[in-house]
Order: sequence, then structure tokens, then C-alpha cells
Amino acid sequence: MVDWITGFISSTGYLGIALLMFAENVFPPIPSELIMPFAGFVAARGELNAIGVLVAGIVGSLLGAVPWYLAGRWLGNERLKRMADRHGRWLTVSRQDLDRAEAWFHRYGLVSVVVGRLVPAVRTLISVPAGITRMHPIPFFAFSAVGTLVWTGLLVGSGYLLESQYERVAEWIDPFSKLVLGAIVATYLYRLVRQRRH
Repeated sequence: MVDWITGFISSTGYLGIALLMFAENVFPPIPSELIMPFAGFVAARGELNAIGVLVAGIVGSLLGAVPWYLAGRWLGNERLKRMADRHGRWLTVSRQDLDRAEAWFHRYGLVSVVVGRLVPAVRTLISVPAGITRMHPIPFFAFSAVGTLVWTGLLVGSGYLLESQYERVAEWIDPFSKLVLGAIVATYLYRLVRQRRH
């Protein structure tokens, strides 16, 4: 897994990083906790520029927020929840997930957009209540960018600083990354089966 991610980033560069982060926000195949530290590794080797890696990660993440923001804005609360009831198993989104993101948004307001980008369970779906309440796109994406900068910066920085220990870290993190990916797949399959029964 480590070799695949670092190899993909090395061969595709900044565009590959942006695509992975976009996908992570729309439909999380590989979490950012794995993507960006490895991008930091690649930058530390001198293959990419660290600032470029950070910018690519932020751009991909913000672009990934757009579909969810527009879905909330155009479909509205109830239609989106009905869609989650019908098709949520394919999107890995349930009515409860949307309710959680909405409660978080209403409780913390603009701060939730910044902090929400730091929280794995909320990061993707915080865009939905922002769209539902028709929050203006400029402050939404500005605050999202702040939260994304902090989160992505920490991940890239950790990978960059640990480059000298790459082999040792890779030995430890490779089984962990496989475990994380396996858990994502297992959770997805579980939700498919559970929602099909309902």
C-alpha cells in the first residue's frame, strides 16, 4: 500500500495528489491521513515541491467539497435525506450522517466549517448543511480553505519531517494502511447489506 501510494504520487505529481484528495472528499477510497503524509515523503525526497504538494492537496479537497455543497443547495434538506435513504448505501451516506453534520453546523456556525475540515467523520458532509442554508460560497470556501490548510499542512509536514526514517515508518504504517483500507471496505459493505435489509 505504501509503495502504491508513493509510486502513484511520484508518477502523477501534483495532479495525482489533487485527484486523490478530490476522491477522498466525494467518496473516500483512501483517507487523507494516508495520502498527504506520503505526498510529504515524496516532496522530502526532492521529487516534488512541498508547497506545491500542500496547494495540490488543498485544491483537491476544496473541489471535493463542491458536489456536496451544491447538492445541499439545490436539493434541500428533505430531498437529500430521502436520497440518502434510497441510495445512501452506494454513497456511504446515511440520513444519520446528514443529521450529524447538520447539528454540528447549527451548533458551531462558521467555526464548524473550519473545525469540521479537521474531523474525519464530519469533513466531507459539513458542506451539505452549508449548501442547505445557502451559505454564501465565498465565506464557505474561505473558511473551508483555512481548515483544510491546517489539516493538510500537518499531514504534509509529518511526512516531510519523517522522510529520513522512511523505511522504518513504511514498515510500521504499511500494515496499518492496509487495515484502514480494509476497515473502509468492510464498513461500506456492511452499510450496503444493512440498508438493503431496511
